[in-house]
Amino acid sequence: MALRLRLLLLLLSASLAAQDLEPFELTPQWLAKIEALAPEPGDSGESGQRILIFSLATGYQHWAIPHTEAVVRILVKRSGVATCTTTRDIGYFEADQLAGFDAVVLNNTCPERDYRDMFYDVFRKDSTLSESERRARAASLEANLIDYVRKGGGLVLLHGGTTMQLNSMAFSEMTGGSFDYHPPQQPMTLRVADPQHNITTPFSSGSFTLIDEPYFFKNAYAQKAFKPLLAMDAGTLTGVKQPVTDPVRYVSWIKRFGKGRVFVSAPSHNAQAFENPEFLAFLLQGMRYTLGQISANDEPLRD
Repeated sequence: MALRLRLLLLLLSASLAAQDLEPFELTPQWLAKIEALAPEPGDSGESGQRILIFSLATGYQHWAIPHTEAVVRILVKRSGVATCTTTRDIGYFEADQLAGFDAVVLNNTCPERDYRDMFYDVFRKDSTLSESERRARAASLEANLIDYVRKGGGLVLLHGGTTMQLNSMAFSEMTGGSFDYHPPQQPMTLRVADPQHNITTPFSSGSFTLIDEPYFFKNAYAQKAFKPLLAMDAGTLTGVKQPVTDPVRYVSWIKRFGKGRVFVSAPSHNAQAFENPEFLAFLLQGMRYTLGQISANDEPLRD
């Protein structure tokens, strides 16, 4: 009876903690609002660089996928840092296709739960391929992406982007960590790890709050081989799977991978997050870092 009561209380606590924000349609009015909040364009004009925004989800479909794609396009176009190509076609991960871009944005690219491999999910539906061919072609596209970043390509992972190749340690080591789980949506106070950092300077104070999914990470995250940008206090969260022994959990960072640059931002499950002009400026700075347009301290927390 005592165990059952504890379970009921845990479920009630998680239910009370969940504060899902209402989805809304992507409208011209909302886009105009975001454009007005976006950073003012600079004087440099178009850089000539190209960004690929990849927004396929074979698993969980985040309602803000189209909003996130539109926000990236607005930030890039308004600032003139690059031009954008948007796609849901994994054919863009062939080596010759990737070579035409300076950075890739993975926009909530959640795979199916059974396999946790975005590329395999697509090839699995091709009846003309044998199982060994599906596995080989999926592994080839993942290797292409890793090789692309290692040789100097930029990589941006927004929210569910860290789930894309969830069981791949090679992918995790490139990105700095793999999604593990998240408690229910709830107000999160995010602390700026270094207020003087080139990417976090848009924030006027050392912390801000938003309602989002608090992401916990696994695999390469334990190495802390990245430069932290934003941290959450996991000790204040409700609905966690187990007691939190290390309350400082990072939810955004940058890192070098070979000659390439990686920027991770877990916050942005809800499109309402983009209505914060400081957060928009932060995302733009992160993308500019991956393009090599700004210098930034990316010394890892641990070597």
